[in-house]
Amino acid sequence: MQAIKEKLNGMTSMHKAKAEAKEEEKAEKEIAKVQVEVAHEVRQAREAEAAMDLHVQKAAIKAVEHIIEHPLDTSGHHQNYGEDGQEAYGRNPTNRGSYSH
Repeated sequence: MQAIKEKLNGMTSMHKAKAEAKEEEKAEKEIAKVQVEVAHEVRQAREAEAAMDLHVQKAAIKAVEHIIEHPLDTSGHHQNYGEDGQEAYGRNPTNRGSYSH
């Protein structure tokens, strides 16, 4: 009878140890899953930051190109004349004080 009790206690202890090991493994898997998710988010953030930097560089290049194409005259104003010598912003050349609609 004593041997049966000891065997049952041993089996109970073994089941308890297995359950604890299973819980630990589950927790470790969850931690690993979270680490993968964090790494994924960090990678996406770095990619977004790189894309943003690229857009900023492109904007700077466009600004420089615009300045080169449309330089300021000596009065500090942009030269607003088209290739035909007419003012580019829709002014009527016969009526210099008003804008055409």
